[in-house]
Amino acid sequence: MLPTYLLSLREGLEAALIIGIVLGAVSKIRRKDLAPAVWFGTLSAVIVSILTAIMLTSFGMSLEEKAEQIFEGVTMLLAAGILTWMIFWMGKQARFLKTELEDGVNKAASSGKRAVFGLAFMAVVREGVELAIFITAAFFAGGQEQVTTNLIQTLAGTILGLGTAVLLGYTIFASTLRLDLHRFFQVTGVLLILFAAGLVAHGIHEFNEVGWIPGVVEHVWDVNMILDENSVAGQLLKTLFGYNGNPSLTEMITYFVYIAVVTVFWRRDNTVPTKATAESRA
Repeated sequence: MLPTYLLSLREGLEAALIIGIVLGAVSKIRRKDLAPAVWFGTLSAVIVSILTAIMLTSFGMSLEEKAEQIFEGVTMLLAAGILTWMIFWMGKQARFLKTELEDGVNKAASSGKRAVFGLAFMAVVREGVELAIFITAAFFAGGQEQVTTNLIQTLAGTILGLGTAVLLGYTIFASTLRLDLHRFFQVTGVLLILFAAGLVAHGIHEFNEVGWIPGVVEHVWDVNMILDENSVAGQLLKTLFGYNGNPSLTEMITYFVYIAVVTVFWRRDNTVPTKATAESRA
């Protein structure tokens, strides 16, 4: 539940900020008649996102044996790739997001309600489809041995995460509260890097099982006697961080290499230049 909560909170807050900025821009140009088009576009994007999540999960559950392992492996790696891109994209573009959206609203307003609907739809559906892929990957990362439990936890985490995001978004725009978004995205970025590393490792594990990627050493270690990956704590760590009590060599190497490489670039992009550095550049 925790991974889907975190993912839903971050994606939901991004969507809430986008909706708030678009509605604010509509109000700023005194075209409140366009607000229904914004909400209709948002609702349509939510419906498409829900249908995407249902279709992906249903398709994955309908597969068996090798086909299921391939689907899960591809889904894990795809979700990890999108998640990594999202972390870096938001870190770089967050400061320009408001200006770009307001410019988009000004242009769309001159073309009518359909253009505003399209702007809101495309802005929100990107977040929604990304979340649908993440939720599908998180669902399968928990294993299919306890389908009902995983489904309940996934839905609960998603609903709670989106609910929290809506409350935060409303509070930000309806009051004088100013959430430190830079700090928020930094903290969630660290957690999502670890989650993405787990998805990568899980994807490699599935390809080990299929035989597409050799394990080299089948079990580098086996600590299931200490912390069983099928226990409650093990399942939580498995879903959140990709814990495996007996990983293969390629799975382990991929996990740590991913964390090392992404962390280096992430820290570089999130390092605030010091005064001395700024003066030397000047």
